[in-house]
Amino acid sequence: MAKLAFLGLGVMGFPMAGHLAAQGHAVTVYNRTDAKAKAWVERHGGAAAAPPAEAAQDCDFVLACVGNDDDLRAVCRSASGAFAGMKPGAIFVDHTTVSAAVTRELASEAAGMGLGFVDAPVSGGQAGAENGQLSVMCGGTADAYARAEPVIAAYAKICRRMGESGAGQITKMCNQIAIAGLVQGLSESLHFAEKAGLSIPDVVEVISQGAAGSWQMANRYPTMTENRFDFGFAVDWMRKDLAICLATAEETGASLPVTALVDQFYKDVQAMGGGRWDTSSLIARLRKLA
Repeated sequence: MAKLAFLGLGVMGFPMAGHLAAQGHAVTVYNRTDAKAKAWVERHGGAAAAPPAEAAQDCDFVLACVGNDDDLRAVCRSASGAFAGMKPGAIFVDHTTVSAAVTRELASEAAGMGLGFVDAPVSGGQAGAENGQLSVMCGGTADAYARAEPVIAAYAKICRRMGESGAGQITKMCNQIAIAGLVQGLSESLHFAEKAGLSIPDVVEVISQGAAGSWQMANRYPTMTENRFDFGFAVDWMRKDLAICLATAEETGASLPVTALVDQFYKDVQAMGGGRWDTSSLIARLRKLA
C-alpha cells in the first residue's frame, strides 16, 4: 500500500479516489472547493489538504483529474503546486484529458526535478469511474508506468502503456474522435426510426446484435428515446476534447472532417442550452430541426 494524493474531486475524481482508499492506500485529497474534499473524507476516510503542495507532501504517487491544460499547469507548477511538494522519485499520474503538448511540457519539467510523470487519460465516463471499470491509456517511461500501473488498477478495467509522454493523450483523442462520429450516427438512426414510425426498442434489439451494435447503443438508446440527457459526459467537456483533437490534427496533418462537423453540431446543442447535457443529446438537435 502506498501514500497517495488525489487532486480534483469532480464526477470522475471523487469515485476514483474512493477506489484507492478502498484498496487500503493512505489517501489525501485536494479540491478547489473545500466542501467536496470534506465530503470525500466523510465518506471514505483519509485526509484533506490544501494547497496541492501540502497534499503531495511525502507521497509516493500524486494523481490528478482536473479540467484543462491551464488547470493542470496550475495544480502542478504554481508556487503551491504539487511539484513543489513532491519528494524525489515520486510519480505524478495525470488522468485529465489535456493536450499532448502540455503533457510533454510537464513531463520534461518533472524529470528535471527527479519526478516521474505518467499521462493516463481515461474512458468509461462517470459510471466507469464509480464501478472501477475505466479504460486507461498511458504515456511515459516504462519504469514510471510499471510503478504506477498497480495503483491505477484500483479503478481500471484495462490499463496499457501506449508509448512515451503524450502517447496516452493521443490515444484518448482517438477515443473521442471515434465516439463523436458514432453518437451522431446513432442519433440519426434513432431519429430516422422515429420518423418512420418503428418501435425503437425493437429496432435496437435487432440491429444491436449485428454490426451496428455499440456501447453507446446499449447504454444510451433508452434515455435518447425519452429525451433525457441530464447525466453522463457533458457536451461542454466533449467540445473541449474535440478542440484538442482538431488542433492536434492541424499539427500532424491528419484529416478529421466528420469530427469537425460533429463539433459544430455540439455547438448547436450548447446554443439550445445543452452545455451540461450528456453527449447523446445530439439527437435533440435533430428533433429540433425536423
